[in-house]
Amino acid sequence: MTEDIHVALQVLKKGGTILYPTDTIWGIGCDATNPDAVSKVYAIKQRSDTRSMLVLLEDAGSLDRYLQEVPEIAWDLIALSDEPLTIIFSGAKNLAQNLVPPDGTIGIRVTRDEFCRKLIRQFRKPIVSTSANISGNPWPENFNAIDPAILQRVDYTVKWRQEDSAKGRPSAIIRLGTKGEIEIIRK
Repeated sequence: MTEDIHVALQVLKKGGTILYPTDTIWGIGCDATNPDAVSKVYAIKQRSDTRSMLVLLEDAGSLDRYLQEVPEIAWDLIALSDEPLTIIFSGAKNLAQNLVPPDGTIGIRVTRDEFCRKLIRQFRKPIVSTSANISGNPWPENFNAIDPAILQRVDYTVKWRQEDSAKGRPSAIIRLGTKGEIEIIRK
C-alpha cells in the first residue's frame, strides 16, 4: 500500500488520474481542485461535464474548507452512518469549477477506507471519486470487472486490493438542504 500511495501522490500532484479502490467500488480519481485533471476524468468516462462527480474527504473536519455552510445535521449523519454515505451539499467552494454544477452543489463522502484516508491525508486535498466505468455502462463490482478502456486511459492503476473479488456497491446518496431537509437519492 505504501508504494501505491507514493506513486498515486506523484500522479495527483502532476494533474494526473488514478484508478483506485474505495470504501464502495473502484473509482477514477484526480485532484478535485484542478480543473484540467477533472476534465481528464470526464474524458476517460466519456461523460458530459454537466453531470457532477463526488469528492472524497479524509474526515468531516475538512467540510468547512469546501462548503460555504455545513448544516448541523451533517455532522450527525456522517458520524452515525454505518455504511458509506455520500451527501449532496449546497454551496461548494474551493473546488474545480468544472466539478461543481451550475446549482453550486457537490457530493461529498467522508471515506473510512484505509487506503483512501492515507492518500487524502498525504495529498492534503479532496480527491474526485467516480465509478470506474464508461458513462452509461454498469459500475464494476470489483477490479476484474473494470473495462480495459478505463485501464488504458488512466495515468496510474493502484495495485492495492486488485485481487479482492468481493462485490462492491455504490454508496447511499442523500441531498441535504441548508435547513437540514433530507432527500434520499439512492439507498
